[in-house]
Formats: sequence, C-alpha cells, structure tokens
Amino acid sequence: MRTFAIGDIHGGLKALIQLLNTLQLTEEDRLIFMGDYVDGWSESAQVIQFLIELSEKFKCTFIKGNHDVWAEDWLRSGEVNPTWYMHGGKETMESYEGFTDEDKSRHLRFFENLTMYYIDDNNRLFLHAGFTSMHGVKKEVFLTTLYFDRTLWEMALTMDKRIQKNSELYPKRLKHYDEIYIGHTPTINYGEYEPMNAINVWDIDTGAAFFGKLSAVNIDTKEVFQSDVVKDLYPDEKGRNKN
Repeated sequence: MRTFAIGDIHGGLKALIQLLNTLQLTEEDRLIFMGDYVDGWSESAQVIQFLIELSEKFKCTFIKGNHDVWAEDWLRSGEVNPTWYMHGGKETMESYEGFTDEDKSRHLRFFENLTMYYIDDNNRLFLHAGFTSMHGVKKEVFLTTLYFDRTLWEMALTMDKRIQKNSELYPKRLKHYDEIYIGHTPTINYGEYEPMNAINVWDIDTGAAFFGKLSAVNIDTKEVFQSDVVKDLYPDEKGRNKN
C-alpha cells in the first residue's frame, strides 16, 4: 500500500485529475488530502463532487482547511463571510451554478465530515496548518489553530538542524510525532516550487491557488508528483492572483 499526501487544490479540478493520473492508483493506495479544496479556480463545486465520488473507489482521508470552513458556513446558512468572498469565495459561489439543493446538501455533509487532523499507525500527523500546544495536537484548545496556524511551520524553518530530537532544545510540540504533514502555507512564498521539508515537518502546499503546481508526496519514499502549473490549465482565469 502506498500513501500520498496531496496539497491544497483550491478549485483546480483539472490539476487534480492530472495529478491523480500520474499516481497510477490501485485500490490498496491511500490518499490524504491536506484541505482547502475550494476557493481560487472556477471548479470548486466540481472538485467537491469529484472527491465524494473518488472516496467511493479509494481510501481517502480529507483534512479540513480554513477555506473549507468558510464554504461550509455558506452552504449551511447562505451568509457570505466578507473575508472569504475576497479570497476565492466569489468563485466558489459561482461554481455552484447549476447544482441542485440536493447536491449542495451532499456537499455540506462532505464539509461537515472533514477531519481536523489524522494520525496514522506510524505516528505521522496530518493537518492543514499547525498547532501550538506543547502537549500535542489532541490538547489544542482552539480548533481554529489547526487550520490557521503558521507558527509551527515558521518554527520548523528556523530550527538548527544540528539539534537532535532527544535534546532539551528540540521544541516539545515537534517531539510528539515522527513526521508532520501540513498545507496552508504555499512553498512558493519561499521561492520553492516543490514540497518543502524542515526538521520533521513537510509542507505540501506548492501554491496551486496562485502560480504553482498541485503536488502529492509518497510519504514513505518521499517521491514527489506534480501537475502542470495550475494557472496554465485555466488560462482565462486569475485564480487567487487578483492583481
């Protein structure tokens, strides 16, 4: 069995299909999606529909991202969060044109059932953003931290690689897990176009919402798979590149 961690999709269905085709999946493989399925390119509703159908054929784990929280709230109440609207929500709402109320109810259930984090049998943690509790993710007081925090990644980036895990200097929150996989913070912010590794943390978000690619990592071999640059698959759109 292979396990793939897949980065933030942000409505890029064409990139997702292209990426999955490169993986040559079998029924034994597991897919762990890092969250932020919507907001950006024009096919957010179509991405959710595709993922629902994909989960009927393959072993899938779906993590909840901050954009998914906003979309879930809109589907439930019809209220539009102004911040969400400015950061891809407008495109997501437009993507639902032609979807029935039954479709929307099914998608709402998908969002409601997203998991905040996942820990596998090898003590590898998967979550969208980060956590701050030194006692581990299960002791995080504020759930919003799990899909908004960037301090865990920032800390990992600044760690001196000479510090060993058994050292008192090694951050306690990093000691709980063999590896930690996140999305949320695009690696293109650091001039990197593939997933990045810092200490025992892996960032899988390679900027598909902007001018990067959609990425997957085989978590055992660390082999990287990528789509084309997503904006090239949607040449008439800006995604979240608003300028």
